[in-house]
Amino acid sequence: MEHTKKRLLLKILCIVLAVFIAIAAALGITVACLWGNEIATVASFKQLRERNDANEEGSVYRMDVKGGFYFDEFLKQGASSDKELINFITGKITKGLIKMDIGETDIGCASFTAKTPEGDVLFARNYDFAKTNVCITLADPGKGRHKSFSSVDLNYVGMDVDRDVNGLMNKITCLAAPFTPLDGINDAGVSCGIYMSYQGGTATEGTVATDQKDESKKNITSTTMLRMVLDYADDVDEAVELIKQYNLHDSANTSFHYMVADASGKSAILEWLPENGTDSTDNDGSSRKLVVTYNDDPMYDALRAEDEFKYQWITNFIVNGHESYYENNDGKPGYDRYEHIYAKLKEGKGVVADENAAMDILADVGRRTWNGGGGCTVHSAVFNLTKKTVLWVANENFDDNTAVYSYSFESGKLTTLS
Repeated sequence: MEHTKKRLLLKILCIVLAVFIAIAAALGITVACLWGNEIATVASFKQLRERNDANEEGSVYRMDVKGGFYFDEFLKQGASSDKELINFITGKITKGLIKMDIGETDIGCASFTAKTPEGDVLFARNYDFAKTNVCITLADPGKGRHKSFSSVDLNYVGMDVDRDVNGLMNKITCLAAPFTPLDGINDAGVSCGIYMSYQGGTATEGTVATDQKDESKKNITSTTMLRMVLDYADDVDEAVELIKQYNLHDSANTSFHYMVADASGKSAILEWLPENGTDSTDNDGSSRKLVVTYNDDPMYDALRAEDEFKYQWITNFIVNGHESYYENNDGKPGYDRYEHIYAKLKEGKGVVADENAAMDILADVGRRTWNGGGGCTVHSAVFNLTKKTVLWVANENFDDNTAVYSYSFESGKLTTLS
């Protein structure tokens, strides 16, 4: 009898254990199905470079994004504000379990295109802000979308600029990073950057965000527009056609313009302007229309000789019709940097020796030293659109090989020069 009871008890325990294992397996499968890509993405998040508070430097991180992060679905739905964007990200990525946020920022920045003697087309970019954490974000969404390398200011996803990104919850919050790129390149050789345009005010006073209201178009925010270009555009023309389909709603209560370039050497500046008016009267963000200025626009005829590479450059004022949009050059934010970049490019007729020479021009206008200093360039990048490679420098540490990163789509490797 006692032996029979023991056998019965053992059988019950085995059944209970089997049920427990089955439940755990089912939960594991459910979690893997719901968050498999997100778990892998969070696991890839790692610090590449430590912060240096004495030099106003945040940390540099890397994240390899697994899966499509619901961006196809986002484009079908769209968003007309940062709040709508965050609601979408929170609902899809964390299933509403974890609160996310979009931070505000006040950025300067500069970009230009150039060509090497070998014919490689380069797109160079400074991201000017203040001390912040930045994440090199590598994405391979598949399903007809391009692989991409992008730079993300983690302040945009709510990370404290004065602290490292520690703890699981903060890393989960950084899953929003693919929705907030500020520049990047895709494996088709298309690059894009975003820059403040300070419209309807000055660099120190309030600006007016673009907030288009065409009911026949879908809605998109500033950084998600850049993500759309990186993921779907094969060239500049395709990028422009994609953007034309959407109402732009600028993020962070400010105004932006863009520059996009491809491996053919074609580039364009995209701005949202009133049909008539000046900077001082440009106070209705809903009435602005997209204006595209290509690098072969007649406005450049007086600035470049016919035999020069059709380089293009941008800082933080409206380029298209700027002579009439502003009262004078003093009202153009970043005009001094714009003129310096132009002078450097004109010296070589738009040709620079290599990526390092392009980086030297970015170093010239780095905010820590430019015009007496007092600012900060968070990162500088030179994208080779022909070879599909990246040269990327953290916090103006141009002479420190531990802060200089290279990336190639062909190898898929991100390395420092040290």
